[in-house]
Amino acid sequence: MSVSNRRRHSRRHNEGGSRRTQEERRSRTQARLLEATMECLVDLGWSGTSTTEVARRAGVSRGAQQHHYPTKMVLVAAALEHMLEAQRLAYETAFAILPPERRNVEGALDLLWEVFRGRPAKALLELAVAARTDEELRPLCRDLNERILEVILETFERLFPSTNLPADFVPTILRGIFALLVGLSVQNALDDDSDGHQAAVLAQIKSVARLIIPDPGVTAAASPQRERPT
Repeated sequence: MSVSNRRRHSRRHNEGGSRRTQEERRSRTQARLLEATMECLVDLGWSGTSTTEVARRAGVSRGAQQHHYPTKMVLVAAALEHMLEAQRLAYETAFAILPPERRNVEGALDLLWEVFRGRPAKALLELAVAARTDEELRPLCRDLNERILEVILETFERLFPSTNLPADFVPTILRGIFALLVGLSVQNALDDDSDGHQAAVLAQIKSVARLIIPDPGVTAAASPQRERPT
């Protein structure tokens, strides 16, 4: 290889490495900003969340923050997508490491409740509540609940592919469970279930769910048959 060819090869190699380094640096900065946005929403609420505070918590300059996310709404829109993905991954990952004896509808509901009490869920709830009176935020959050429901439904269908339930039953019942868990999570944020009322409600939900959706692998043929009256 001639000297000039070696120089061109070296330059291309260095440029490629530089681009990868820049992309990695950009991704890390964006991740810090999105995580800081979530933390601000949880700790300070919508009214207390500002791009200045987000940049401070992320450990980046205001100029860097504005370069990646020029306005608060652009930042929050990106953080919303980040938090929805975090919720989905948290639920799927937690279910995957459950012991076999807990891979049933009760275990799934326990994990869903844990997800609802997590910081991504709290931040999303803060946005949903704030959007009621904030006209600029409202369009961003208009379909937020539906998108969360889509994640729950997709996960449910993967975990329990064969339920023999009517096609429209599962989305409806999951919508009801979602609404109930939202309400419980609001109360939980206030009292951390100091009186055990939320745990009692969840126990009842799991009892009903166990009747509707048997453990995976349990079939009607394997279930004890009732004797017919003679």
